[in-house]
Amino acid sequence: MDLNRYADELQRQLATAAAAGGDDARELAARLTAPLDAAARLVLLSALSDAAGEISAELAPGSVDVRLRGGSPEFVVTAPATTPAPAPDAAAPASTQAPAAASVAVEGEAGATTRTTLRLPDHLKAQAELAAARDGVSVNTWLVRAVAAAVERPPGRPATPTSPEQRANSRVTGWVR
Repeated sequence: MDLNRYADELQRQLATAAAAGGDDARELAARLTAPLDAAARLVLLSALSDAAGEISAELAPGSVDVRLRGGSPEFVVTAPATTPAPAPDAAAPASTQAPAAASVAVEGEAGATTRTTLRLPDHLKAQAELAAARDGVSVNTWLVRAVAAAVERPPGRPATPTSPEQRANSRVTGWVR
């Protein structure tokens, strides 16, 4: 996405506003153009990032991210993985057919979102930010994915150890043939 047209439009509007103030105002506007250009680009990038975060919340578990490439932002869209619902067994009566997978039901309701305030200890928030940065997504997107993974895990199945300490404390016993 080319931000030049937006920055140029802002400069044009600044020059037009300064023209009404006389020569001193035009001179001041000319000196402010370069610093305002950088600030305007940062504000635009921030707005694009916020928009991508809101869109990602709507697309969860899919996401939209803003990345800088050569100083220009670009959108990276990650579509949610869809698993086709199993075809009902024609021989089984309708009352004994298994219900559709929970992930399919959730996908149908993906348009509805709710804002939730989450209070995290500072160290946990820092770890979530690092994990989100490592995955190249916003913290919101990362948290939505983490919650989705936790609620989609089959009952009784423990979470997969993620840290080296958790993996070191994990024990597997039994026989292997």
